[in-house]
Amino acid sequence: MRENMNEKCAVVGIFGHEEASKLAYFSLHALQHRGQEAAGISSADGTKVHTIKDRGLVMKVFNETNLKTLKGNAAIGHTRYSTAGDDSILDAQPVFARYDLGEMAIVHNGNLTNAEEVRNKLIEKGAIFQTFMDTENLIHLIAKSSKEKLLERIIDAVERIEGAFSLVFLSRTKMFAMRDRHGFRPLSLGRLENGGYIVASETCAFDLVGATYIRDVKPGELLIFEENKAPQSIQVFEPTPKHCIFEYVYFARPDSSVFGQSVYETRKNMGKELARIEPVEADLVIPVPDGGVPSAIGYAQESGIPYEMGIMRNHYIGRTFIEPTQEMRDLKVKMKLSPMTDIIKGKRVIVVDDSIVRGTTSKRIIRMLKEAGASEVHMRISSPPTTDPCYYGVDTPDKDKLIASNMSTKEICEFIEADSLAYLDEESLLRSVNSTMDEEKYCTACFTGKYIV
Repeated sequence: MRENMNEKCAVVGIFGHEEASKLAYFSLHALQHRGQEAAGISSADGTKVHTIKDRGLVMKVFNETNLKTLKGNAAIGHTRYSTAGDDSILDAQPVFARYDLGEMAIVHNGNLTNAEEVRNKLIEKGAIFQTFMDTENLIHLIAKSSKEKLLERIIDAVERIEGAFSLVFLSRTKMFAMRDRHGFRPLSLGRLENGGYIVASETCAFDLVGATYIRDVKPGELLIFEENKAPQSIQVFEPTPKHCIFEYVYFARPDSSVFGQSVYETRKNMGKELARIEPVEADLVIPVPDGGVPSAIGYAQESGIPYEMGIMRNHYIGRTFIEPTQEMRDLKVKMKLSPMTDIIKGKRVIVVDDSIVRGTTSKRIIRMLKEAGASEVHMRISSPPTTDPCYYGVDTPDKDKLIASNMSTKEICEFIEADSLAYLDEESLLRSVNSTMDEEKYCTACFTGKYIV
């Protein structure tokens, strides 16, 4: 359960299907967990790009009537959690613009680390910005490029930016999809049942619309989609993979495959590793729903200790970290999570969660379990201590607000009032992800402070 470490964004692109905007809409439903602040879709019908976006969930923004106005056989979509920009409708995506080559829309998952530098140079040359989003830089870079064709302008633009990006561009007749050279953020390619293609942040979107997974878009690769053609691939940058390991720890949906691996199986592996390196005598293993469920199953399987759903979650309560006071956060924890008293009373309980950020929610959960009668509560975290903020598309607190940056494990254990606390170490985490892939394939900066860009 998160305490102010937020899910970035999601992107989707549909090309070559007569109901592209509807498929984009359903895909965004599957990706809603990656952003709940705003949603938007742009479609292209060969002569015009149509755009609808607004604050709120996908179901709030779209209905049968306005989806009909999104005509054409190509569409791109976005769900937003802000990592750069402001909470306003102007900062919702897709970002749309008219320029000398026609019309274009862009969706972006990630964060540009040189966004301010690029922005200031563009302003010096007369650019006028409508939003605070780093994504808008790309519109200006493309519009001001001296290259003749859109493809050349896109390549020219991405060569000027740094950081994390999974991008989907839509013109009146074409679609383009691209990942940064490190592949920080996931992006997969699939084939639609009735023809056409889909790209999306996670493969759970493919399942909903009946698409077949083909492969991941490679780090540094640009895909070009044109009518009646297979996607064309251009390797713009030499790939140096540094996949965000927190996708496995928390962000991605368990039924997705990201970076070529099952999220659910990977999280179970984390739980198994945790049970091997940090065992404790107990009567039950319970997860903090929903993030801790697969790891708790793995912990129980490896340890032989029975697994139970000792905490029930109310899915109709908003996220705890959106309230400004700690009192309201505590109240929302009570509203969101309820202990199963008959199961945990008198029992020694192992509670498995994906991470601890501030520590206040973990403290409230442990108090709740002890008030419900648990004789002991042992906290087990299926990732290393989160010590450093992310600059590649995850909205994290400042370093001074990350509890593991300021306290030892023993001090955190005392603060959250657990009988014991243990984390998965970095080596075990990498082994859980894939024993055949070395640490050089992953970005672990949030655990180590070793930044790539």
